[in-house]
Amino acid sequence: MRTVEAVVAVRPGHPRERAVGMAWYVSDADGTGGRLRDRPVDFRVREVEAVDAEPVDADPGGYPHVVVRATLDGWDTNDFAAALSDALGISRERVSWAGTKDKHAVTTQLFSVRKVDPDELRAVDLSGADLTVVGRTGRPVLFGDLAGNEFEVTVRDPDRPKAAEDVAAELAASADSGGDPAAVGDPEAGGTRGSGGTDTEDGSVRVAVPNYFGQQRFGSRRPVTHEVGLAVARGDWEGAVMAYLGNPHEAEPEATREARAHVEETRDWRAAAGRFPGGLRYERSMCHALAESDDPADPDPADYRRALETVPSNLQRLFVHAAQSYAFNRILSERLERGLPLGRPVEGDVVCFADRSAPEGFPLPDTDRVQRVTGSRVDSVRRHCERGRAFVTAPLVGTGTDLADGEPGEIERSVLDDLDLEPADFDLPGEFGSSGDRRATLVATDLRIDRDPLAFSFRLPRGSYATVLLREFLKADPAAMG
Repeated sequence: MRTVEAVVAVRPGHPRERAVGMAWYVSDADGTGGRLRDRPVDFRVREVEAVDAEPVDADPGGYPHVVVRATLDGWDTNDFAAALSDALGISRERVSWAGTKDKHAVTTQLFSVRKVDPDELRAVDLSGADLTVVGRTGRPVLFGDLAGNEFEVTVRDPDRPKAAEDVAAELAASADSGGDPAAVGDPEAGGTRGSGGTDTEDGSVRVAVPNYFGQQRFGSRRPVTHEVGLAVARGDWEGAVMAYLGNPHEAEPEATREARAHVEETRDWRAAAGRFPGGLRYERSMCHALAESDDPADPDPADYRRALETVPSNLQRLFVHAAQSYAFNRILSERLERGLPLGRPVEGDVVCFADRSAPEGFPLPDTDRVQRVTGSRVDSVRRHCERGRAFVTAPLVGTGTDLADGEPGEIERSVLDDLDLEPADFDLPGEFGSSGDRRATLVATDLRIDRDPLAFSFRLPRGSYATVLLREFLKADPAAMG
């Protein structure tokens, strides 16, 4: 019987995934192939909300933030925030949200807008956006102010649609359902071979995968955000800007590649600003900032930093978060390669306990409540993990990070050494600084598969990626997965 502890590296990931630290699949069955996000409606996302809003007629003095639920068809979250602020005639910094979503989807998510008349919000008319005013809050809706996301995803033109059941069976054998090991083909464990371990009325199956950060974290078309963040953490502001402005990628349009190559070859910032297509406004703003420095031919580190700070504050944070995410993925992959369990603690691990305020039936890690696993406590902590009361973690390294002990700690230190990083490196100015956090190494969910067309329905806790689950089923080039 395979249990959750048996999640191991069994098949190398796609080269583009390995480039961002996702080195392994944990299912060996061939994938379905096919494409995700062929059209936005194929990828539906709805936030599992965790914001308690007051009525919209509450005192604006005490509750200055108006909360709006937006259903967006084909909108990037940052682009929508900019369009919404323009429509309202306010600063974009007055608009905030709980989770960043991809434009190639239909998404339902919460935003808050500070000091705005609710009727002005109701009057906003943006194509592909349906807005509903929810109420008021005393503070903005912030990143992480959601429990998770519900997904309905359709796969177009799969080569082997029936392979989904084989993958589901393997992932079901790796999942922990209510504290009882789920095993495919073992009647005593409730598994049914050929149905992917399905044993629920709605036909869903409990599956588990490594809690990797997905390709979108690093840039779906051009994965460089972690390279920018790594340069920032090393104090290399010039390297950070050039990682963002340069680095032409084969997946980009020719005009964009030529603009990036021009930057690398000439450092002619004013000319480069004119070469970048109009849609690449962040690249253009960086170039303008450098062109206006005291010595554009030889900007100093402070000039490069100011150029990087022309992008929105949430994107500044994302650069560093992507570096942390890359290190996390590397740690997870090394743990898989060594055969260390992801859902079951070993001596030296750091676990976190379940969030007491999570929605019923939707256990979430509370990374503020952690415990180091000593030899005498391995068995008792293991039981907590089996029952969904605790989670094995790995670090999102920052100034407050305490690394694990034993072999888990050895893995964490070796990855950071290879990246020339240490926790103190994240003591950075402004939005770039980070105290770090910890993150569960395994994510489990109830998954339903529909066959005609091939489609998947599931929900994941905040911060976990649908594409990380779906990559196990498609085993396709990340470019086909959006």
